[in-house]
Amino acid sequence: MTTATTSAIRSVPPGSDFARLSKRIADAGLLGRRPGYYTLRITAVTGLYATGWAAFVLVGPSWWTLAIAAFMAVMYGQVALVAHDMAHRQVFRRRRASELSGRIAGASIGMGYGWWQDKHTRHHANPNTEDLDPDVAPDVLVWSQDQARAATGLPRLLGRRQAFLFFPLLTLEGFNLHVSSGRAITNGSLKHRALDGTLLLAHCAVYLTALFWVLPPGMAFAFLAVHQCLFGVYLGSAFAPNHKGMPILSADDRPDFLRRQVLTSRNVDGGRFTDLALGGLNHQIEHHLFPSMPSPNLRKARSIVRQYCRELGVEYAETGLVASYRLALVSLHHAGAPLRGTPLRAWTPPAPCRSEG
Repeated sequence: MTTATTSAIRSVPPGSDFARLSKRIADAGLLGRRPGYYTLRITAVTGLYATGWAAFVLVGPSWWTLAIAAFMAVMYGQVALVAHDMAHRQVFRRRRASELSGRIAGASIGMGYGWWQDKHTRHHANPNTEDLDPDVAPDVLVWSQDQARAATGLPRLLGRRQAFLFFPLLTLEGFNLHVSSGRAITNGSLKHRALDGTLLLAHCAVYLTALFWVLPPGMAFAFLAVHQCLFGVYLGSAFAPNHKGMPILSADDRPDFLRRQVLTSRNVDGGRFTDLALGGLNHQIEHHLFPSMPSPNLRKARSIVRQYCRELGVEYAETGLVASYRLALVSLHHAGAPLRGTPLRAWTPPAPCRSEG
């Protein structure tokens, strides 16, 4: 975290800055539902998902099936992004409809909806905050130098070169999603865990049965590896640019809601294709400020939020997709410095973070 950012976080008392921004956003009509957009998007994703599995059956035992595995990795990622919008009630206003549709979407890719929703809700409440945000909890990787100094076992071993290992490790993210979903079922505090467990087991049973019924064992394992590994890379690549390399807060940092969300998030600049590929999450600042805002409205909200941050003197980070990955990797390399015996220095994010449009 830079000195300037730390000062901005710690020196500004809670106030009504967010309320004034909310009024501007509401006056622009950006908080309303977009049923037409989501009808088209869900129909398209469902149709392509079904078409992919139909092609898998039609192609049968051929190595061309690995091309279908790559296509289905993209479709699994798209379903995950739709499930994300459903969980935030961007699609349906009512909780029951949101949870039902989210569970169906999660089950179709082998994701435990209850586990993911709990994890993601805690992330939104405390983005990039140590001990509170599960997305920066030390696991295989470490996200800060304090975590690196306390690391043992595999994180200590991998942390020395974690920036170089980040993208290779994303090939395991799809498997990790399934394993974490299954492990969460044993948590007695998880709501609807019996339902989530049943849906997760049903997905695994149908998925593996289809693979080994249609394909010979060697080809089935190859399909599974290509599908799940590319799914993990796609999913990780969609979420990594949003917060990695941005300031990590501690328990001493008590910014107001607006600054907590803006200063820990990064937007990824790009056109409509970027919106499609990343499910609108490239407008991460706006999404964190207004989680229930339909994703097609985030691009329109961007100019309002950016101008408002400029008025307040709050840094608004935005960069290109490739540059965002570079920032994330530089941050990971810096976090692992204690494990390499590297002299500790304050780290300032490189130049691509900018506040101008």
